[in-house]
Amino acid sequence: MPRTSKRKSAPPNSSSVTSPEGRSVSIKAKTKGMEKIDRLFNSYANNSLGMIDPDGIEALCSDLGVDYTDVRILMLAWKLKAERQGYFTQDEWRTGLKALGVDSLSKLKKALPELENEVGKSSNYEDFYSYAFRYCLTEEKQKSVDIESICELLNLVLGAQFHPQVDLLIEYLKVQSDYKVINLDQWMNFLRFCKEQISFPDLENYDASQAWPLILDNFVEWMREKHS
Repeated sequence: MPRTSKRKSAPPNSSSVTSPEGRSVSIKAKTKGMEKIDRLFNSYANNSLGMIDPDGIEALCSDLGVDYTDVRILMLAWKLKAERQGYFTQDEWRTGLKALGVDSLSKLKKALPELENEVGKSSNYEDFYSYAFRYCLTEEKQKSVDIESICELLNLVLGAQFHPQVDLLIEYLKVQSDYKVINLDQWMNFLRFCKEQISFPDLENYDASQAWPLILDNFVEWMREKHS
């Protein structure tokens, strides 16, 4: 038979053991936080739909002191992982606000600059940029977005960073007649074009052999003719 150790076991470390009372307080705090998030959701939600609709988002924007078309509202939709343009479900709202660490309007307002910084990180920006396109796909099986909407979206998500390129790309998109809609691949290449070290506006080092979509080859040709 194995010998029974006479050595007394060390008392449990109080810092590593959570008492039932401690767990209870933690659960209550989480529940209270979620209740506050839900109350905020309900103050903007359309009761018959059970979600925040475009009118609710407009009211939220007004209370946050930002315009309905402010890029930060698109960033919020990205953080919420909102699937339908102009609508936030309760689950999306809960997940997003919990991730932001906010449970009130004032905290949400203060979190917007932090959200901008988060989106601005190179590890997040491409995902946000791709999301902005997918957020505009409002119909089932829709895979492309009309030129007018693309021009507005380009200005919203890229205009501040790449103002000269975006202005001229928008001008080209509005005057050309070959494309009525833009797909995701073309959209992602607009970002790649802006980020690459391409001299602008002469575009001397633009390499057409680098698997650019035809629409960008056409844009470069239009630019060269414009500045010749």
